[in-house]
Amino acid sequence: MDKKKFKGVLRKTWHFIWEDESIWSWLVNIVLAFVIIKFIVYPGLGFALSTSHPIVAVVSGSMEHGLDSNNIVCGNEPLNYKSSFEGWWSVCGSWYNNNNVSKDDFKGFPFRNGFNTGDIMVLYGSKVKDIEVGQIIVFTANRPDPIIHRVVKKSEVDGVVYLKTKGDHNDQSYFFEQSIPEDKYIGKAVVRIPLLGYIKIWFVKLISFVIAF
Repeated sequence: MDKKKFKGVLRKTWHFIWEDESIWSWLVNIVLAFVIIKFIVYPGLGFALSTSHPIVAVVSGSMEHGLDSNNIVCGNEPLNYKSSFEGWWSVCGSWYNNNNVSKDDFKGFPFRNGFNTGDIMVLYGSKVKDIEVGQIIVFTANRPDPIIHRVVKKSEVDGVVYLKTKGDHNDQSYFFEQSIPEDKYIGKAVVRIPLLGYIKIWFVKLISFVIAF
């Protein structure tokens, strides 16, 4: 192909991608966006933030401070519940007091008001030994998706650091949260972007529906 024909192909391709309004052009744009994010942006962020998962979408309500669809928070069904830190602590605070985390301690924690399903959390891959009680971490367990919960205890056994976590909304820690080793740790949450994660959630549901159909 000579230089003139090559330039012509480039112009047509550019026009098709960026100016054409056909359904095929839209589909190509979606695929391109996915490829760029998946194989360029995401790995680049992972390298910069020292973690394999630089951005995660929150897919459960385990860190929410409001009532769920059954009017439950921390295993209780409170009357006249106010969705605020004070309201949440009045219902959930006893667990933390019993586990050596005071109200004043919690007020100083990052994301003290929790976060919601559909939020995006940006992670930083610090070392487990540098994690402090109260910080939000992401770790793997025997589940399809990584877990994002708050550290409520840090311990060391024979030079190995273990973390214990709990979801702010949950009534108690599950068995897989009792002693999380370093090889299960992914990173700590440093930035919250509200609601943007719904794009991923809806996309995954759409793909699941198409596959099932």
